Amino acid sequence: MSSENTPDDEDTFKILIATDVHLGYLEKNAIRGNDTYQTFEEILQCAKDKKVDFILLGGDLFHDNKPSRRSLHICTTLLRKYCMGDSPVTFNILSDQTTNFNTTQFPWVNYQDENLNISIPVFSIHGNHDDPTGAEGLCALDLLSAAGLVNHFGHSNSVERIEISPILMQKGNTKLALFGLGSIPDERLYRMFVNKQVSMLRPKEDQDDWFNLFTIHQNRSKHGPTNYIPEQFLDDFLDLVVWGHEHECLITPTRNEQQLFYVTQPGSSVATSLSPGEATKKHIGLLRVKGRKMNLQKIPLKTVRQFITQDVVLADYEDLFTPDTHQVTKKVEDLCYAKVTEMIEEAERERLGCPLTPEKPLIRLRVDYSGGFEAFSTSRFSQKFVDRVANPKDIIHFMRRREQKVDFKGLKNQLLFNKLVKTVAVEGLRVEDLVKQYFEAAEQKVQLSLLTEQGMGKAIQEFVDKDEKDAIEELIRYQLEKTQRHLQARGVTTEQDIDMEVGGFYQAMNRAKAHRIERGENPEDRNISDELGDVALDSDEGSDPFPPPSRGRGRGGRARGGRGRGRGE
Repeated sequence: MSSENTPDDEDTFKILIATDVHLGYLEKNAIRGNDTYQTFEEILQCAKDKKVDFILLGGDLFHDNKPSRRSLHICTTLLRKYCMGDSPVTFNILSDQTTNFNTTQFPWVNYQDENLNISIPVFSIHGNHDDPTGAEGLCALDLLSAAGLVNHFGHSNSVERIEISPILMQKGNTKLALFGLGSIPDERLYRMFVNKQVSMLRPKEDQDDWFNLFTIHQNRSKHGPTNYIPEQFLDDFLDLVVWGHEHECLITPTRNEQQLFYVTQPGSSVATSLSPGEATKKHIGLLRVKGRKMNLQKIPLKTVRQFITQDVVLADYEDLFTPDTHQVTKKVEDLCYAKVTEMIEEAERERLGCPLTPEKPLIRLRVDYSGGFEAFSTSRFSQKFVDRVANPKDIIHFMRRREQKVDFKGLKNQLLFNKLVKTVAVEGLRVEDLVKQYFEAAEQKVQLSLLTEQGMGKAIQEFVDKDEKDAIEELIRYQLEKTQRHLQARGVTTEQDIDMEVGGFYQAMNRAKAHRIERGENPEDRNISDELGDVALDSDEGSDPFPPPSRGRGRGGRARGGRGRGRGE
């Protein structure tokens, strides 16, 4: 990585990099409703001022899978305002564009369309918030692509094998290979990497002359055994990886010493949760590439609403009060009032000289009241700051450490250790997790007989998160058709035989799961149909539980990017 700014000339690519814009987040909020739109306009204005060759977006341009008309209208207006014009585009595309842009009836880059005047092309993969859904497999980016405003790439149509074909660009003597992979459920993609079902295609000629840039939108930090993508899974010929989905801004490139490429994590341009990871200063990046050398300049965003968070442990204030102190709850409330006031004053000092920064900051005081303290009324407390902060209803967040102290050195196995330290964050539960918990605790008479908890959970998650009203109906219809085909192949005709056959399947599935547990393996790590052959229905978390195979695409549940973690908590 070049330590100095590469001179801008006819051989230098200038690329503006941003991820997780989340247009439309809290757009109905009276205070924060325009935050995402103002920051997106700042990003586009910066691209125009810097005269970049193109803008690269790392997914989640929209916060909702089906953006509101207002959100779509503002987005298209801004793209037309800043990305259309007579300024010439000075790089060429050498690859097969019908492969690169396979989600549109206009499979070529928008600036080469004779009916459009594009001055700044926008290239974007989809994230887990704005991913393709429905029978047609379309997403909001496909609408922008059909309108000629965005070049949607990195969409894989197969659930069996992923081949990532790069967009090959050349500017002067610099050759850039842009790889992209839109969001895929982490468990499924993890398994596909392990099974060597993911491959990156490289140019056949002069491979060492290309700068290889890869954009991905997955969990980077580990949220479970397979609920993330390890960096070492990616090919070592890459030069730079732009990592979306994680909201904490870690934009300065870090070197992966094993694969020898750099990783930049721009983070989100808006705080979608009040977690410490979102409190990091928000930036976008200006990437310069000349030959095989690069330089990434971090650019702070000025229109982002300030977010200040602080932790208070009440047990540390023994000199002021204890749980037995007279009127201790009032003393705790007074302490919190003083802390919040200090945070607001800090935000006001930082905002001086920054007229573009919204006036009211986001404030979050996390109060650890372990040790016998009681929580006070947050609704009454919030009234004191209703005119000074942007989030008066959730300024205070009470939390409690586990009271029981465990000597972990005495534990005999890692499994017991994991069980003891596992935390349960209600804010982070997914819909499919709740469905699974319900059926695990339900009485035997309400157990599912044709569907699995995993498949039903994904269908409900699609219904809730993506507003796919037909998701549950599609799952049931698909499962019934698949079960009927299986029973016909087995020659089953009577009702009694049907019950026995279905029961036998689930007994076999449970036995296979038990065998995996006995071997010390995670039963969710791979497709149980590996042990059951063609009998398996919708048994694994990464298989395609919804549409018939003829649709040629996967509709599994997506990992939710804004689950109250801010990708940092």
